[in-house]
Amino acid sequence: MYNLPNMLTISRIVVIPLIFLSVYIDCKIYTYFAGVLFVIASITDYYDGKIARARGIVSAFGRLLDPIADKLLVATALIVFVAKKDVLAPVSIIPVFVILCRELLVSGLREFLREVNVGLPVTRLAKWKTGFQMVSLGMIFFDGWFVFGQLGEILLWVAGVLTFITGYQYFQKSMEYIKAENKESENPKKEVKKVENKTSKPKTIKKQNTKTKKTTSKKK
Repeated sequence: MYNLPNMLTISRIVVIPLIFLSVYIDCKIYTYFAGVLFVIASITDYYDGKIARARGIVSAFGRLLDPIADKLLVATALIVFVAKKDVLAPVSIIPVFVILCRELLVSGLREFLREVNVGLPVTRLAKWKTGFQMVSLGMIFFDGWFVFGQLGEILLWVAGVLTFITGYQYFQKSMEYIKAENKESENPKKEVKKVENKTSKPKTIKKQNTKTKKTTSKKK
């Protein structure tokens, strides 16, 4: 449990309160400090998985905590930017809304499918989505420094589009599984009816046989 990849994952969660404090500390220097923490935490997201696979120390704890840490980090940054009303343009609240809703949707789908032992693997497009989110949010923290803020806001829209697409893909996969389960649950009922029909025929034959035996015995 306490290996290097897991410690890197835990470090992303530890810095979240420090990043969130930038909502209350109205100081550019501290906002830049929060941005540095966010960028470092985003880099650890790449290296913890790479180190775990290279050293063969992939654990259940890491698989559980890694996506949770990513979602908490991204959600915290989005809340900070929404709270600081002068950071994002009002129209850029749309990708923020899409990202937060998608994360809640996918988390709910994963929880449901986990109960029936069905996995929802991360797609390549979802990894690109996470990359765009991390880069865009990291740049927005440095708003006012060159054109980082404006460029980060543009990339946030790209991340919002990718987030919507991947969310729809996960939802579609879940619906395909639900439809397949409904078909399987309907088929056994039909099979039971067929079996009942098959078993009922011999009974009628037996009754006919007993009747024929009685008539033949009377004739004798």
